[in-house]
Amino acid sequence: MDSIKANCKAGILAGLLLTAQGANAGWDDWMKKLDETLATPGAAGAGVTSLSQSEIVTGLKQALTTGVDRATALLGRQGGFADDAAVRITLPESLQTVAQGLRAAGQGAIVDEFTASMNRAAEQAVPATTAILVETIRKMSLQDARGILNGPDDAATQYFRKQNEQQLATAILPIVEDATAQTGVTSAYKKMTGGLGMLTQLGGQNSLDLDQYVTRRTLDGLFTKLAAEEKLIREDPVARSTQLLKKVFGAADQ
Repeated sequence: MDSIKANCKAGILAGLLLTAQGANAGWDDWMKKLDETLATPGAAGAGVTSLSQSEIVTGLKQALTTGVDRATALLGRQGGFADDAAVRITLPESLQTVAQGLRAAGQGAIVDEFTASMNRAAEQAVPATTAILVETIRKMSLQDARGILNGPDDAATQYFRKQNEQQLATAILPIVEDATAQTGVTSAYKKMTGGLGMLTQLGGQNSLDLDQYVTRRTLDGLFTKLAAEEKLIREDPVARSTQLLKKVFGAADQ
């Protein structure tokens, strides 16, 4: 009986997510509505039970894939990192002293050039993450999907990070290495730190691996944007509807 109720709850939840008419309705409101529905005799009607668990999970997967596509497209375009304060790659902490010295000497343009080149490298690298994330969604189990549906606002993003962070880093590092060369990260870095004497030593840049730094910050930006897209899916599911999701929604109302 508990398993039947759990299955019904997952199905009705998927339906409620996509049939909610108020674009500003919150996740908590949907959960409350779901609990009220389950408490009503005959709530798990024929429409919902006629949908297979596979269809319900596939609906969630389509919504998550939409979020992934949008996040990587936003970050992978020109200015995707540089123009977004939430993900912009800033100078490593170890170079802050060097940067301050350059700005004080009226050479702030050198610092800006270096920062811009790192962000351009990230923008070139992030599209390579799409296929990995989509494949993770494809392999997602029913149990994984339930955990995401009933989890916090960033449950899917946490799942991606747990499953893929190292794989993503390995995949994009070579792209970052090529991109840092093409966008002039290394030359801008040398220009920024060269000829500064003691400031260079204070900056500690000798221990800095630029490619690893840009890779880490690229992934941080990716997961930040994925979390934002996931929140949007939860808050405005109608905006992420596909034909299958509409089928799931419609069934919940029968």
